[in-house]
Amino acid sequence: MSKDVIDVGQCNVDHPNISSLLTQHFDVTVHRAHSHDQAMTMARELNPALILVNRLLDADGSPGMNVLASLQSDNATADIPLMIVSNYAEAQEAAVAAGAVQGFGKSSLNAPETVALLGKYLDSTK
Repeated sequence: MSKDVIDVGQCNVDHPNISSLLTQHFDVTVHRAHSHDQAMTMARELNPALILVNRLLDADGSPGMNVLASLQSDNATADIPLMIVSNYAEAQEAAVAAGAVQGFGKSSLNAPETVALLGKYLDSTK
């Protein structure tokens, strides 16, 4: 059974790359959210298996940590696993300290470790 994933704040290059990785390895439907508000609405409606949040949202440059904080403080979305997408170790550490699960960077998108990491939350591999 297909799982939903929300990809928040990625640019027009990164979103298709991330979507391709996800759909190649997992039975998922990837939904794209451009903004904080759109991410909140989609998360409440879809109750996804995983939400990926860019370190900085492409649409307005706002911090992805704001999205993470809002999702975690909302009773309807607080239990959904969240990952920050960033190559910066300090961004990953801050996200995990704030309650996110370990994420990945775009530079390691096609690494076997990234697929294994995603598999913890999207376990029905193709």
